[in-house]
Amino acid sequence: MEEVLIVDGYNIIGASQNLKLIEEDDLEKSRDWLVEKLAEYQGFTGTKVYLIFDAHRVPGIGKKYKTKKIDVIYTKENETADEYIEKLVGELRRVQRRIYVATSDHTEQWVVFGQGALRKSARELIIELNSLDKNIKNTLKENYQEKPKTKFPLSPEISEMFEKWRRGK
Repeated sequence: MEEVLIVDGYNIIGASQNLKLIEEDDLEKSRDWLVEKLAEYQGFTGTKVYLIFDAHRVPGIGKKYKTKKIDVIYTKENETADEYIEKLVGELRRVQRRIYVATSDHTEQWVVFGQGALRKSARELIIELNSLDKNIKNTLKENYQEKPKTKFPLSPEISEMFEKWRRGK
């Protein structure tokens, strides 16, 4: 079953700031931090990620783009992230698709739940992102441990001698 995660960007950033995971004063760095974490999440889990930011923090007309393979969307002026998320849930809803919405806005959680999406609090998502970091590190460690280069074990001295021969020393 295909999975989709729709994230209320500023809501997650606010929760992350409360947990002291990111700086409070640099909004651009905070957005970049979240994009990076969600790109890792999408790459590791295979879940399609949409990251939504309110326009009131970035004035102008709505903007959509892909970065690091996730969809980043800034809503139109006078359109909230909540409104956009509700519309997106309606567009993406299908029988063979599970949709999660990450926000700590309780009203928004109930609205999207009523549309068939599953809700995930900001804190749950942050815990999942932190846990994912550990899983990625463990997977890399397991997959990239130094493997023996021969089918039979060699002592370090013999390995060094063969390496010198290989390099012509």
